[in-house]
Amino acid sequence: MSEEASPRGTFLKIADTVRAQIEADPKMTELPSAAELMRKHGVSRGVALRTFAALQKEGLAEPRPGGRWQVVREGRDRRPLDERIADLISAENLQVGAEFPSASTLSARFGVSRPTVSKALDKLEAAGLLSAGGQGKARRVRALPGGEERSKLENHATD
Repeated sequence: MSEEASPRGTFLKIADTVRAQIEADPKMTELPSAAELMRKHGVSRGVALRTFAALQKEGLAEPRPGGRWQVVREGRDRRPLDERIADLISAENLQVGAEFPSASTLSARFGVSRPTVSKALDKLEAAGLLSAGGQGKARRVRALPGGEERSKLENHATD
């Protein structure tokens, strides 16, 4: 058995290679798939999975739904996506009635899939922050985050 195919320590060598790729490419958001690591390095799935586990232990990677792994960058906001998207209302100084960025735009901005963004937008719609969107119909800001309007309304309702 060649040294390349030996499972002992091979996953650490592969982890070193992937770590170097992460450091060399600051825009890298997703790790190669297990199949890609298996093909490129001639190793088993178990060795590829141990590579991901080693990178996770170092704080460089975390699993994503669907069996993929994403790069964890220092200073990355780890809050739920719906909270990070809601922050755009304040960060971009959007007012009630303003058009909200599309799911495609948000997908590219946050480095996640459109269905993931759509789920987050649905949560914001349910919370009353955004209007319903649809094909060809832009979502609009319905309320500002932080509950200022809600607390004012609640105070008037109790008076």
